[in-house]
Amino acid sequence: MERGDFPRFQLGFTEVNRVLGGGLVPGSLVLVGGEPGIGKSTLLLQISAMMADNNKTVAYISGEESVSQVKLRSERLGIGGKGIYFLSEPDLAAVLECLEELSPRLAIIDSIQTMYLEDVAGMPGSISQVRECTWRLERWAKQNNVPLLITGHVTKEGAIAGPGTLEHIVDVVLYFEGEPFSSYRVLRSAKNRFGSTNEVGIFEMSDRGLIEVDNPSQVFLSAYKDEIMGSVVVPTLEGNRPLLVEIQALTTPNSFTPPRRIANGVDFNRLLLIIAVLTKRAGLKLFNQDIIVNVTGGLKVNEPAIDLGIALAIASSFRDAKPISGLVALGEVGLNGELRGVSQIERRIAEAIRLGFKSCLMPRLKSKPPFDFADIQLLQAGSVAEALRLGLIREDKKKSANGENTEQE
Repeated sequence: MERGDFPRFQLGFTEVNRVLGGGLVPGSLVLVGGEPGIGKSTLLLQISAMMADNNKTVAYISGEESVSQVKLRSERLGIGGKGIYFLSEPDLAAVLECLEELSPRLAIIDSIQTMYLEDVAGMPGSISQVRECTWRLERWAKQNNVPLLITGHVTKEGAIAGPGTLEHIVDVVLYFEGEPFSSYRVLRSAKNRFGSTNEVGIFEMSDRGLIEVDNPSQVFLSAYKDEIMGSVVVPTLEGNRPLLVEIQALTTPNSFTPPRRIANGVDFNRLLLIIAVLTKRAGLKLFNQDIIVNVTGGLKVNEPAIDLGIALAIASSFRDAKPISGLVALGEVGLNGELRGVSQIERRIAEAIRLGFKSCLMPRLKSKPPFDFADIQLLQAGSVAEALRLGLIREDKKKSANGENTEQE
């Protein structure tokens, strides 16, 4: 059977349908993982309301919240509750009896760590309880052809009873991610038996719940200013979606303690690699510099295509040199200082053009590009040192104290 042959429920959220591969397959078991407080319950409650508005009966089971607590959240989100049957019960045997009696079109368990079975050893949240509860929910979903969504908490310490122990049981694994101080959330697919895992959904958390972000590049660059030292825009890919993000870097001298490296939104080890390459291959004396790199908007970007953007931002801050106007940068940095190509360059550049950028700093292509962009200048470089010369504005002359022009070293 082809992927498109599966009948699917549309959940109201276009972003969620995209991540699921076109909608929710009946009889599928979907795990939504994320850190506590990230917004999993809010997302599932809004999905429940959208399904109920389409005259579909929804069973919402919570093992950690009472009826009054969920009612307060529903009122804050403007959800009336018609068509949603709520049960506050951690005993999975009782939950399955209620589901058999109700025969809903969609069932939600929040969360799997709070469910328990009396005939299974261990406390709620233990490995044995979580696995057995998930197995029984999976059998119920398949036998009744009802899609079932379950949430699972992921702690920063990596709790042993987290969703990682369930990924081989469920059909779909989604992770809901975001920084606590940021209003933006990313729904990412890690496993999908009915579709691709190369899609992401982006939301903004508001006082009325989660709102879909239709044009994330424009939103994340809303506060971006051109030609600012230490600030570079990079066309990255979130799944198959091109997305422009702003990378900021700050370097400050530190002569008294070992220099600090702080990475927010980028891989720390990757940052250390880029700093080493800039020091060894580009001649930047960063050994006594505190270096802070941040991706604005609270996003986490880990693909190698952002290497050149990080390097350019660090060099811009260190040299007090502005990036050229209307510039985006993309490319992977190798240990010898060489620049390497990245995938789907055409889609990345097209997104930059759509938002009005005029230049793209990129690795040198081995042959003539298969695409023709008349609206953007392609600045090709073979090494990171060459890229810094092309991408940064250098003041060749400055006025001395007596008013004469002198060459700047």
